[in-house]
Amino acid sequence: MSRRKNPEQFRSFRWFGVKDLRSFGHRSRLYQMGYDHAELANKPVIAIINTWSDINPCHAHLRARAEEVKRGVWQAGGFPIELPAMSLAETYVKPTTMLYRNFLAMEVEELIRSHPVDGVVLLAGCDKTTPGTIMGAIQVDLPTIFVPAGPMLRGNYRGRMLGSGSDVWKYWAEKEAGRVTDNEWSEMERGIARSFGTCMTMGTASTMTALADTLGLSLPGASAIPAADAGHARMAALSGARIVEMVFEDLKPSGILTAKAFENALAVHMAMAGSTNAMIHLIAIARRCGVALTLDDFDRVSAEVPVLCNIRPTGEYLMEDFYYAGGLIALWKQLKPLLHTAERNVIGTIGGALDEAEVHLPEVIRPLDRPVAARGGTAILKGNLAPQGCVMKPAAADPHLLEHRGPALVFDNYETMMKAVNDEDLDVTADTVMILRNAGPVGGPGMPEWGMLPIPKKLLKEGVRDMVRISDARMSGTSYGACVLHVAPEAYVGGPLAAVRNGDIIALDVARRTITLEVDAAEIERRLAEWRPPERDYSRGYLKMHAENIQQAPEGCDFTFLQSPHKLPEPEIH
Repeated sequence: MSRRKNPEQFRSFRWFGVKDLRSFGHRSRLYQMGYDHAELANKPVIAIINTWSDINPCHAHLRARAEEVKRGVWQAGGFPIELPAMSLAETYVKPTTMLYRNFLAMEVEELIRSHPVDGVVLLAGCDKTTPGTIMGAIQVDLPTIFVPAGPMLRGNYRGRMLGSGSDVWKYWAEKEAGRVTDNEWSEMERGIARSFGTCMTMGTASTMTALADTLGLSLPGASAIPAADAGHARMAALSGARIVEMVFEDLKPSGILTAKAFENALAVHMAMAGSTNAMIHLIAIARRCGVALTLDDFDRVSAEVPVLCNIRPTGEYLMEDFYYAGGLIALWKQLKPLLHTAERNVIGTIGGALDEAEVHLPEVIRPLDRPVAARGGTAILKGNLAPQGCVMKPAAADPHLLEHRGPALVFDNYETMMKAVNDEDLDVTADTVMILRNAGPVGGPGMPEWGMLPIPKKLLKEGVRDMVRISDARMSGTSYGACVLHVAPEAYVGGPLAAVRNGDIIALDVARRTITLEVDAAEIERRLAEWRPPERDYSRGYLKMHAENIQQAPEGCDFTFLQSPHKLPEPEIH
């Protein structure tokens, strides 16, 4: 670590400390806002990147948390400034927040780079905001700490726990089968989301905040604290105090985000049976750090690390229970033999955080010798249908479907699929392999979360609750079932998924990690030569930039011109 900085080495000194005309202007504008220069002199300026908005329930409390971060910054001798960034409310932004993750990353990078700041606090948590803000911050490489939004409280329906997403799909299937009334459904609607905060299942939000925590970017264990818990506010203030010291220590993301840190994140991801979306986001983050993470790394670690977290959608409990069970640090303790415990975090090392860790609810966080599942939470499949790979969560699927062979039922768009699945005369059986295509990074656009294809109503009434479904889309991390996702290359750019026709036989073998279209190679090639993608209007603006530069899922869906550890030069100040 570098020697402790003195104030003249602060980046903000170039704006405020120099005795010239430009600095006169900067200081005079401080006076204009009601600050005295003495309030800032010799103090590090801390940017608080806030992804709060009026229409993001996951982040509804981040206005208050920003004030609590400021409290910590002031107490530690820093000068906080709050900078708003795109909020990306998962529930409301269409067609998908994934379309705008890279937009947020670019915004955060430029906010930090262009302003007179010395350290950064990231306030985020809703699915794409965690990777988006981190991807932007690491490109500038100033001292950075991540404050996770935290999961909401457990849902409740007539004394039963409800989990966001996971129980929605479960009870919707029962409603479609005629086993849940409209009144019961309405009652669930009012009880499933009881506070601000992110999904309280092990969805993408809880997965990615836990991985950010494991990578070392948060105060250890911060990611498990429920958003409505008073401890969450205290954590925000402590983070504000800590970032001031990190500036003096010059502790940057580049000193934390090592290859071994990403190995730790992979292990935790598997032990949590985390969201399948983590593949895309973790690869994107790693490659911006110069770490060449691949899908094969996920599959390798999956074979070594069992599922220990008994949390929906794979298990029984929710994130609030995970916190009471000891939280992320307790999970690290269970995984200690499989972790690089000497890896740095914002306050010390992972190993240093384990001294007082304890599992309080062993049914929620299992030991290595009594796992929820013997292998990790995800599997990478390859074959002539997905030459670059695709993703599945075996622990969340009906076990009898992990080896399956059946005829394809193909849909070229979501609207056609939804009309068909509601047709009770649809020619479909439990053995059918449903396929949705043209929903990938380019074709979606933005790879929407359409990959948990709905079970046709005809089959729901027959008692079917899972079947093999394949797409080039993603699915919510709160989803479950025998869903094969992220098929690459996607159909829209001419991947083999575009060649599938109704009735073609598709074979899935998760144990062997294969997915096969049982059609002759020459016939597949002939079909692809005739394939024409559906028309999309990418004629201008951000959609045009996205379509021309987006990478496929195995590369992290980053923009080609952004996926690099290269740092831009400091801005000139004149």
